[in-house]
Amino acid sequence: EVQLVESGGGLVQAGGSLRLSCAASGFTFDDYAIGWFRQGPGIEREGVSCIGSIDGSTYYADSVKGRFTISSDNAKNTVYLQMNSLKPEDTAVYYCAAGSGCSSWYFEYDYWGQGTQVTVSS
Repeated sequence: EVQLVESGGGLVQAGGSLRLSCAASGFTFDDYAIGWFRQGPGIEREGVSCIGSIDGSTYYADSVKGRFTISSDNAKNTVYLQMNSLKPEDTAVYYCAAGSGCSSWYFEYDYWGQGTQVTVSS
C-alpha cells in the first residue's frame, strides 16, 4: 500500500521555525517528484514547494521563497520542508504528495498524505 505520512507540524510564534517531514513507502520513491501543498480556511489548496525526481530541481511559491527550503533523503525515503520566518498567513494544513513531475496543480499528483497542522500565532 502506498503511504505518505507527514509529521513535524505544531504551534509556533511568528518568526519561528518548523521542519516538516514526509515519509514515503509502498512505491519507488526515486521515480516520483514530491510536492508540498497547504490549505487554510476558505482558500484553494496552494502549491508550496516541490523537488523533482530526475535532477532534484526545486521549486517554490513566491509567498515562501527565501523562507522555506525543500530537501530529500533518498536513503530514508523522506522529504523535508524547513520553514523559517513563519508568518500567521502560513497557518494551514500541510500535505505532501507524489507525482510524475513537479506541478503547482494539485490534481496532477497521484498520492497524498493525511496532512499535518501548522499554526503560527501573531
